[in-house]
Amino acid sequence: MTDSIVLRGGTVLTMDDSHTVHETADVLIVGDRVEAVGEALAVPDGTREIDASGGIVMPGMIDTHRHMWQTAMRGYGADWTLTQYFVWYYLEHGKTFRPEDIHAGNVLSAWESLEAGVTTTVDWSHGLQTVDHADAAVDALQSVPGRFVLAYGNIQAGPWEWTADPAVRDFFERRRTGAGDLLGFQLAFDVTGDPAFPERAAFEVARDLGLPVTTHAGVWGATNDDGIRLIHENGFAGTDTIYVHAATLSTDSYQRIAASGGSVSVSTESEQSAGQGYPPTWQVRQHDIPVSLSMDTSVWWSGDLFSAMRTTLGADRSREHLEAHVQGDTVTALSLRAEHVVDWATRGGAHALGRDDLGSLEAGKKADVVLIKNDDSPVSFPLLNPYGHVAFQAQRGDVHTVIVDGRVVKTDGRLVGFDPAGVRRAVDATVDHLRSTMGEETWRAGMNPALPEGNKVLDNPYQYTDYQSESTHGARGSMFGDTDPGH
Repeated sequence: MTDSIVLRGGTVLTMDDSHTVHETADVLIVGDRVEAVGEALAVPDGTREIDASGGIVMPGMIDTHRHMWQTAMRGYGADWTLTQYFVWYYLEHGKTFRPEDIHAGNVLSAWESLEAGVTTTVDWSHGLQTVDHADAAVDALQSVPGRFVLAYGNIQAGPWEWTADPAVRDFFERRRTGAGDLLGFQLAFDVTGDPAFPERAAFEVARDLGLPVTTHAGVWGATNDDGIRLIHENGFAGTDTIYVHAATLSTDSYQRIAASGGSVSVSTESEQSAGQGYPPTWQVRQHDIPVSLSMDTSVWWSGDLFSAMRTTLGADRSREHLEAHVQGDTVTALSLRAEHVVDWATRGGAHALGRDDLGSLEAGKKADVVLIKNDDSPVSFPLLNPYGHVAFQAQRGDVHTVIVDGRVVKTDGRLVGFDPAGVRRAVDATVDHLRSTMGEETWRAGMNPALPEGNKVLDNPYQYTDYQSESTHGARGSMFGDTDPGH
C-alpha cells in the first residue's frame, strides 16, 4: 500500500454534512485515511501525486444490494419479468450452482464494482446452499482489493432452517475472525407475511450473532405489508435493518420503517423493469427514510451506480410529471435533484451499513476515493454542475482512479492486478457447467422461461414454505400505490 497519495487540483465533492464542493482542491491520503482536503496542500516527501485537474474527486460509491453470484450469467435474463426470474433461480435452476460457480460470479462482480468506482458492495448472496458455497463466496471477495459485505442467504431452504445449522454459526465464527474492516457480514432473508412468523428464529440468530438483517420487502408477488408489520411488532426492526425495494407497501409500512430507523435500498432499474413495484423514492422521502442505491443483479442490468443514479432521477421525475399532468398541472421545479442521488450513492450507503467512516471525503475518514476524469472524451467538459455531471454524464469508462483503504486499485482507467484471462476461464467454466447440466434446449429456452403449471409462484416464489397470500399481488388502489393526499 502506498503510504501517501495526493489527488491534485480536482473539483472535490466532499459529501460532508454541508455537501461542500471545492472547485479546485487537493485530497491528501496518508495510510488508509483521508488526511486533508484543501487547496495547495503541503504533502510528505515521496507522496504519490495524481493529476485530478479537469476531473471530479468524490467518495467511493456504495452498492447495498447486489446478487454477485449471478454475474457469470451477465445479460442472460435481459427480457425476464420478476416472475421469470423466480422461476429460473428459485424454482428450477438456482440449485445447480456449485461452490466454484459462486466463486466465479463473485470475482467477476467484485472487479466490475471497482472498475465503476463502487468501492463497497453488499453481496446479497442468496445462493449459498451449503457452507462450502459460503466459503467460496468469501474467498472470492477477499481475492479482490475492494470493500465487501457478505449478506448470507439461501433461497433453497427456510431461513429458520439454514440459520439453525451449527455449520453456519461456525462459518461466521471462522470467517469473521481477523477479517478486518474490508469484509463485513449480514444475514439475508425475506419475510413472507405468514402470521406464524417462522422467520422469527432467523432474526433471533441474527441478534445473537450481532448481524444486521437485509430483506427484500414490498416486492410484488413475494413480500408485503404483513411482513413489515411482523418484523416491527416483534421487535426486530432496527436502525441496521435494510429493506430492499420497499416498492409495493402502504403508508403504514413506511411509517414503521421510519419509526424504527431502518433504511431502504432502492434498485430503480430492477423495480421499473422487473416489476417489484414503482420505485418508491418519493414515498421514502416523504417519510424521511434514509436511502441507498443498488443494482440488484447483472443477469439483467449493468453493475454501476451511474446507471442507478440516472434511472432513479428519471423514474422519480416521470412519476412527478405524470401525476401533475393527470391533474391538469405542470411541474415547475423538480423535487429530486442530482445532488440527492449522488448522496444516496455515497453517504446513503455508508449510513445503511453503519459505516460513518465511509461515504464522504473528510479528515479521518477511510480513504475510499474515486477520480472521474477522461481527457480523451468530449463529454468530460465543460464541467459546470459536478453533481449533474456525475449523475447524467459520467460512466464507468470515465473512472480514472479508484482508491480503496488507501490502496490504488484502478489507475489511468485500468484495474490494478486484474487477470481478465483467468477470470474469464472461471466464468466460462460456470457457463459450460450450467449449459451441460440443463441441456442446450433448456438453456436457450431459459432466456424466456415458461411459467410452471399452477399459479403458486404468483403468491409465493419461496419453495421452502406452503404459505400463500393474495395480498402480494392485490390491487394497489392507485397508479403508484398508496400515497398520502397531495403527494
